[in-house]
Amino acid sequence: MPAVEIRPAKENDIPQLVRLDHSYTTDHVWQMDFEIGEEQFTATFRRVRLPRAVRVDYPRSPRSLTEDWFNRAGLLIAAVEGEIVGYASLTVESVPQTIRLTDLTVTSGMRRRGIASALVLASLEWTATQPHHRRLVVEMQPKNDPAISLALKLGFDFCGYADHHFPNGDTALFFTKWVR
Repeated sequence: MPAVEIRPAKENDIPQLVRLDHSYTTDHVWQMDFEIGEEQFTATFRRVRLPRAVRVDYPRSPRSLTEDWFNRAGLLIAAVEGEIVGYASLTVESVPQTIRLTDLTVTSGMRRRGIASALVLASLEWTATQPHHRRLVVEMQPKNDPAISLALKLGFDFCGYADHHFPNGDTALFFTKWVR
């Protein structure tokens, strides 16, 4: 595999980012279960194997992504031999000390080659350079088992969820890692 170059995005990269395949395939999902008692409320997530692999569309439309990219604090590009194969989109949060990785995409033909890991690690490095920010939070759908597995592999900790977080109504899971 040729070397992966991670660099900040340029405006002329945007049309290539839109054309990337943002969908993913999974054979597991993370199912949320609730237990409500008189003095306790518990939400647990468990990994469930699906009867067959399913293709999942990205929760945001390419048009909304294009508009968002211009407002992001950081947009990192992964390129192999000059061709854009992925990106990570970063935003500064109103939550103290927090940068959020909102979008992480690697084109389908280049997945499982360490590119997403390189983008997340570069996002951690980028976060460490931002004054007054000490942690990176990654968001993803409970259906995105590959991304959840990656976050856990890279030492991120589960830190919460939000119902109806994405424009398509999907729940978001959040994982965090402190950078300093």
